[in-house]
Amino acid sequence: MRRNCKISLLLAALALACGAQPPRSYPVLGKIIREDPRLEALLPADARIEVLATGFDWSEGPVWDRKGGFLLFSDVPRNSIYQWSRERGIELYLKPSGYTGVAGYGREPGSNGLLIDRQGRLILMEHGDRRVARMDPDGGKVTLADRYQGKRLNSPNDGTLKSNGDLYFTDPPYGLPKQWNDPRRELDFCGVYRWSSGALTLLTSELSRPNGIGFSPDEKTLYVANSDPQRAIWMAYPVKDDGTLGAGRVFADVTAMVSRELPGLPDGLKVDARGNLWATGPGGVHIYAPDGRRLGRMDTGEATANVAWGDDGSTLYITADMYLCRVKTKTRGAGW
Repeated sequence: MRRNCKISLLLAALALACGAQPPRSYPVLGKIIREDPRLEALLPADARIEVLATGFDWSEGPVWDRKGGFLLFSDVPRNSIYQWSRERGIELYLKPSGYTGVAGYGREPGSNGLLIDRQGRLILMEHGDRRVARMDPDGGKVTLADRYQGKRLNSPNDGTLKSNGDLYFTDPPYGLPKQWNDPRRELDFCGVYRWSSGALTLLTSELSRPNGIGFSPDEKTLYVANSDPQRAIWMAYPVKDDGTLGAGRVFADVTAMVSRELPGLPDGLKVDARGNLWATGPGGVHIYAPDGRRLGRMDTGEATANVAWGDDGSTLYITADMYLCRVKTKTRGAGW
């Protein structure tokens, strides 16, 4: 959730131009760091981090629309959702995306994580309006969750859908103007929740800053990132038959990596069909085998917010500060 204000030379080479045709080739950002031979089965030897667009304030929450064949992603400070396609490049999709008030509302008022359910409806984690909302076919929004036990949520951040339609999401304070110290905060914890058939259940409140979230392919494990620089970890929770969580364990700990040289914190994540975790953290996108061994890292050089599978499920789209990027892989996302 932290923004890096570093200006790259690529900014001058590839300007954001809504509605403009995309270039024939794309600039390359950062590098691939390989730490384990098993990574060869996941990333081709010539894998590159391609920059598709730039000029955003803080790009977040990408999701691939399979029916439309395009990517949606949030620019949280701009209170906007953008659409990217190979044919048309960048276009504005929705504004406002997460805050509908008339007064100013902090630095990050817009939508964050985005999901598309099996009916093709867009689900938004909305910072400013402090809710989880759904776009219905008529274009109107429906509030799914905005309160727990009568108290307003902090600022829903990221979510994941179980195959039965249940929604699991995280609720840190990043969207509040003064974050944890904001006088508008009504809950004294940051929760991980499940929304099911209109009912909201608190699953755990043990994490200081829960953020990215995703299921293993068999849905028996729920991974949750904790974007606290003092405890930069990913947790793995067993999912019980009733959908609640058992006692979690630390899946990976990168607290020692947090530094200016490796910008970013554990943030958004996705899982591939083989159970590997692709998780943003210090120094880009970390790739972990199911056994918790890190196989490598996509070093973007920027604070990297989130990832999403797209195209035929084998392309990993990356939102990294001002950039929208992609990497072609040799695997596919879970559920493709």
